[in-house]
Amino acid sequence: MQVARNAAGSHALARADRELENVTMIPPPHPGPRPRVPRTTDIWLAREPPSQVRPSHHLGTVRQFGNLVARSPAMHELFDMLDRFARTDVTVTLAGETGSGKDRIAHALHQESLRASGPMVVFDCGSVAANLAESELLGHERGAFTGAVSAHAGAFERAHGGTLFLDEIAELPLELQPRLLRALESRRVRRVGGRVDRSVDVRVIAATHRDLREEVAAGRFREDLFFRLVVAVAEVPPLRRRFDELEHVLASLLVDLGRAEIHVSERSLTKLREHSWPGNVRELKNALTCAVAMMDPGLEMIEPQHLRIFRSEETTGDEAWMDGLPLAGHSLHTLECAAIRQTLRQSSGNKAHAARKLGIAVSTLYEKLKKLGIESQSDGR
Repeated sequence: MQVARNAAGSHALARADRELENVTMIPPPHPGPRPRVPRTTDIWLAREPPSQVRPSHHLGTVRQFGNLVARSPAMHELFDMLDRFARTDVTVTLAGETGSGKDRIAHALHQESLRASGPMVVFDCGSVAANLAESELLGHERGAFTGAVSAHAGAFERAHGGTLFLDEIAELPLELQPRLLRALESRRVRRVGGRVDRSVDVRVIAATHRDLREEVAAGRFREDLFFRLVVAVAEVPPLRRRFDELEHVLASLLVDLGRAEIHVSERSLTKLREHSWPGNVRELKNALTCAVAMMDPGLEMIEPQHLRIFRSEETTGDEAWMDGLPLAGHSLHTLECAAIRQTLRQSSGNKAHAARKLGIAVSTLYEKLKKLGIESQSDGR
């Protein structure tokens, strides 16, 4: 990806390039297939559909990793890399677009690791309010702050002996990043209000849809934390690079929706392949859910008229659709306030939902509400 490097960030990024040349080497795969415990296969990356909804033509060799199944070359390449990472405790960062299934891959990596019998704890860096993030990540002692009526073990402690998944790591508040770095390097945490350092034995997996190099250059992400996280990086391919297994993914999603008897017509497949799917499998699942709801009772074939695909100009990088809006003459402050207020109303005051629609972290939304002087419309999270 082309990165715009400013003068302040160029030195850091050059150092990052040198550091990445010396990443940990992962041993080659052991001979022979690894015995696998039978599990329910995860549909986000396509599971083997039952015979009545099996795609009509061969889509290539089926590969499995944990409870994930895929047929496309792009996913096979990813599985090869993850198979090597799984046999070590190396920190893994999953990079990929929103909705591409990074969380499912993280769970599969835990399942295939030496820590599979231990807990897997998910800490969503983008959904926790900034004033609660430290307590949720590191824990707190009783009386550490108003409302701390009892001691609380943070995500690191709860993941002891297993895996800690830091989802959307780029959304972690900048002021908390030094505490995270210290915990990653020392494998010790100190609860908020505490005086004792506690040892933790965890394997860390991080995920982000942002370019961490750009975040470092912009001053939003610490350089030292960046180096600590990029030991092993796996790129998750977007859905548009997996169209060769689209029928298989659709069949799996229909099974998940409890409508395994439904098929997708060739004309509908053509229409689906014309869309770039910026929301990836998550967006596809929503479109399929809507299509099933649009079908008349008794029908078992999804046709183009059943599909309602949201096509914004954003998918092509062209924002000409906004030219017709009466934006001229209004300050950016006014436009931003209006966008946030309207989104909150559409989300019935639920800030987590509103933040997702706005494409920002919940903590960022709270900061904007305070900065812009927008009163909370409800106590929705």
